[in-house]
Amino acid sequence: MAKTKTAFFCQNCGTQYAKWVGQCAACKEWNTVVEEVVQKADKTSWKTPSKTTRKIAKPLRINEISTDKDIRINTFDQEFNRVLGGGLVPGSLVLLGGEPGVGKSTLLLQIALKLPYRTLYVSGEESQKQIKMRADRIHPNSESCFILTETKTQNIFQQIEATEPDIVVIDSIQTLHSDYIESAAGSISQVRECTAELIKFAKETNTPVILIGHITKDGSIAGPKILEHMVDTVLQFEGDRNYVYRILRALKNRFGSTAELGIYEMQGHGLRQVNNPSEILISKNDDGLSGTAIASTVEGLRPLMIEIQALVSTAVYGTPQRSTTGYNAKRLNMLLAVLEKRAGFKLAAKDVFLNITGGISVDDPAIDLAVIAAILSSNEDLPIEKGICFAAEVGLAGEIRPVQKVEQRILEAEKLGFTSIYVSKKNKISLKNTKINIVLVSKIEDLVNSLFA
Repeated sequence: MAKTKTAFFCQNCGTQYAKWVGQCAACKEWNTVVEEVVQKADKTSWKTPSKTTRKIAKPLRINEISTDKDIRINTFDQEFNRVLGGGLVPGSLVLLGGEPGVGKSTLLLQIALKLPYRTLYVSGEESQKQIKMRADRIHPNSESCFILTETKTQNIFQQIEATEPDIVVIDSIQTLHSDYIESAAGSISQVRECTAELIKFAKETNTPVILIGHITKDGSIAGPKILEHMVDTVLQFEGDRNYVYRILRALKNRFGSTAELGIYEMQGHGLRQVNNPSEILISKNDDGLSGTAIASTVEGLRPLMIEIQALVSTAVYGTPQRSTTGYNAKRLNMLLAVLEKRAGFKLAAKDVFLNITGGISVDDPAIDLAVIAAILSSNEDLPIEKGICFAAEVGLAGEIRPVQKVEQRILEAEKLGFTSIYVSKKNKISLKNTKINIVLVSKIEDLVNSLFA
């Protein structure tokens, strides 16, 4: 019998130490180093299914390497495909993280039930009856989805060999444990070892594996940071349990862009794909209200129309408040300073509150012009005419700067029925035969004179 050995690991970053230390030298956190039992044993690789054979890698000249795109597996979920970059890549490992109760298991179970391929859904948190009750609400008639409740990786691989699935879903990676590691499930060494075994399986059999990962109170994936380096794609499922909308983002993607965004609506029978996000990001108010402006932003390749709400009021407590939701507070302070210096609006003694509807966060500088328009509308208590939207960045000198993909923004605004869009005069626009009125502005003064003259 092999001698049992112990090692010390940092619970925050996964750094290994030979003895206990009070502070981790890598992440500088205190009291995060714990002792774990590590069993040094000879590993026998799991039996490769007969339908595939392992290929021995050989070096190739760079000009001999094929650049043909990999054939992706369609998940029959348009939003999920978009975030992945077109579908699942065979042999890839996808990690999905999110808050408890946000709908991670529901999303992957829904995808597994609707796939026409043989799918093995492995759950270490719920029983088969619990999963069946949820499946009856989502998609009860599925003949290609197999449910397995198991936490030991060696038993899971035996069932994989017998089932020969095309896609494997693990819920969740923190519940798995391997015989080669003696520490408890969810520990750093167990998470790392189980992930390594799944990576070996995925690469040898060319089978995509989707993992669900728990997150910490800081919002990061639980376990060592090396877990995110080992997988091919890291997805974040965001949303407040008090609201029905969920946002799927890609934090890392070796096979596509990380700027794409998927939006879902939580319903009683599962998650509904929101193909037109502007329906949830723009309120349906027919009455003209001051302090609201519509901005045209781009997330990846998708243009979105979002509503900016601003409230400007006299400061009651002496020190003016600056509060934002979904927008960078420092950038708001910068825009207020530009309005005071360049346009002459006295906002230093007033409270300013800014909100982006829909519960999303936007970093696109193209919404600067809409933020300023909403602030001025609330300050003057004059509503902006219905059918006007904005797409431009504002500089420190008060100039209106051009933004990228302006033509896509214009076409999206026209498709949604907007009549006018304010953009920078420096944007090169080659669109013809458009019904929307394109208003070109170069300074903040031009915007003020055009909207509130």
